[in-house]
Amino acid sequence: MIYKIIRIDGKEDDFTSQTFSNYADAYDLLDKLYGDICCSDADYEDITYYDIVED
Repeated sequence: MIYKIIRIDGKEDDFTSQTFSNYADAYDLLDKLYGDICCSDADYEDITYYDIVED
């Protein structure tokens, strides 16, 4: 299976142009991006939302 990251708003960026051989690799990339954001620290209006899908 090949996985990719998509933006919920449908736009493209550096993350959406990549493909991954497994779900865990895609998840790890998003975890590096957002893993240190605490719910109380987050400004939800400024966060870009992503999903991981099979390609």
